[in-house]
Amino acid sequence: MMITAILVASLLALLGYGLNLLRKNLSYWRELNVACDRPHWMVGNLQGAVTDRAFSDIWQSYYDKYKDTGPFAGFYWFTKPGVFVLDPNLIKNILIKDFTKFHDRGMYCNEEDDPFTGALFNLEGPKWRNMRNKVSPTFTSSRMKIMYPLVMKEGQELIEVMASTIAENPIMEMRDIISRFTTDVIGSCAFGIETNSLRKPDAKFRNMCRRGLVEQRLGVALRFSFPKLAKFLHMKQTLPDVEEYFMDVVKKTVDLREQTQVRRNDFIDMLIDLKNNKLMKSETGEEMTNLTFGQLAAQVFQFLLAGFETSSTTMAFALYELAQNQDVQQRAREEIISVLERHNQEFSYECMKDMVYVDQIMQETLRLYSSLSVLNRSALEDYVVPGNPKYVIKKGMPVLIPAAAIHRDERYYPQPNVFNPDNFSPEMVKERDSILYLPFGEGPRNCVGMRFGKMQVIIGLALMLKNFKFSVCDKTTIPMVYDKRSFLTCPAEGIYLRVEKV
Repeated sequence: MMITAILVASLLALLGYGLNLLRKNLSYWRELNVACDRPHWMVGNLQGAVTDRAFSDIWQSYYDKYKDTGPFAGFYWFTKPGVFVLDPNLIKNILIKDFTKFHDRGMYCNEEDDPFTGALFNLEGPKWRNMRNKVSPTFTSSRMKIMYPLVMKEGQELIEVMASTIAENPIMEMRDIISRFTTDVIGSCAFGIETNSLRKPDAKFRNMCRRGLVEQRLGVALRFSFPKLAKFLHMKQTLPDVEEYFMDVVKKTVDLREQTQVRRNDFIDMLIDLKNNKLMKSETGEEMTNLTFGQLAAQVFQFLLAGFETSSTTMAFALYELAQNQDVQQRAREEIISVLERHNQEFSYECMKDMVYVDQIMQETLRLYSSLSVLNRSALEDYVVPGNPKYVIKKGMPVLIPAAAIHRDERYYPQPNVFNPDNFSPEMVKERDSILYLPFGEGPRNCVGMRFGKMQVIIGLALMLKNFKFSVCDKTTIPMVYDKRSFLTCPAEGIYLRVEKV
């Protein structure tokens, strides 16, 4: 009886300690008199996420409520106190000026148990910097020019498939067919294989891509809130069959390239060079160690997940807006035709530089529909906001930068909810601080694959607009409704448009 009583008392004491710690955490910002919504005891200020509200709606409403209250508002990332940054100057400090104090994202990384979490996006500290130095040279302009023909080949295939599809039914679901195009592009450039998703929508590679992006093991909240604890518990994020499938694909590709010495000058060729230590120095001249096979596979997997979904939704959202703005669509088409005439109808890499208005359409689409609506960082030390000693970001706190909400702030963009590519005319861009446009992040930790993503989107849009006219139909969802289950900005339903041959 005495032992039982001691055990019960111990459990009650632990429970009391835990509840007290939770209460202390959830009252942190209130006690400091910093603006903050009252948090839910389990999900903090993420109430309604996944079930009732899209993540982008959560960030937008929070930003609109607190944007004039100070440099940041308090925000609870589940049960963990964090900061929701509101002031552009503070954003610039975090991403650029004081980057060394915020260079980690606080993401889950467990290379030993889950190799794919060792991707550049998740890495921290010296591991991140070393990997960034290794991978950055694979995304230079000269490398993009080498991979350009591979993307163009898939682009021509996209046009052929679209033409045959609308011959039977002019109403098309654009997100699906464009995601098949980007899957084939990534399959070619990152894995060195012909996935043929455009012709075979149910191809295994494509299905595994979708599972890798959408499905994860249980314990997401624990991995995001307490990544170190999750690593201590040996938690895995990637589903076992997804990991096994892509590991096998990468291994077969690497083995074949090394045995046959065949080169396609694609992304995986460059990573194989790093694995075999053929590229000894980074862009800054630093000596670099070899990539392990696990590191190589992780970078390929990240390139896949980051590339096929974000680029496809960007193109689909662009066509969605162009279908509602026929004058903008026609102006873009006329520019494309004019540029191709000057280049003797050859859609070369150099052509993209002349497609200024198409580029503006892409940028405006990313303003309204930023793939990542919030940027996250983690404080490496206590940080007092310059000029505001009341506001202190404590070491280890999650830092949220609401990029998409800033993009829709009327103080920075006139009529912010209206699609207007002229927001990115040279004159308008010159007048605006660059920190107010963050679809690819900013500073040393911006998106390493930005050039590739832009190239893929411009090629896709230019080829589609040259060959087809897009307009709304009865199945077009207006206004847009977002997928509540996805952390990325995605439509809840398909983007249906009427497509006609030009």
